[in-house]
Amino acid sequence: MFVIVNIAGQQFKVEEGQEIFVHQLEAKKEDKLSFDQVLLVDNGGVVQVGKPVLNATVSATVLDPLVQGDKVLVFKKKRRKGYRKKNGHRQHFTKIKIDSIAV
Repeated sequence: MFVIVNIAGQQFKVEEGQEIFVHQLEAKKEDKLSFDQVLLVDNGGVVQVGKPVLNATVSATVLDPLVQGDKVLVFKKKRRKGYRKKNGHRQHFTKIKIDSIAV
């Protein structure tokens, strides 16, 4: 069984026991979280689609509240003008583990 759930403005396809990285959430380590914006449920081939959401919840546990993603380099240049600008960015994530899916 898998579901598509909206977490912090992004949609994730999750199953029980899966560990995922989401945008940084206001939570501490070992906190229990519950997400109720379930958009789709696939239970062994039986698909339910929400209009816009279903009456289901996804429970998760925070494994690591602050994980940094890979560095992304932003380089800007204007040719023949001597303009060069180099900047870097690292996104902050929260690692969570999906405990249960209640339909």
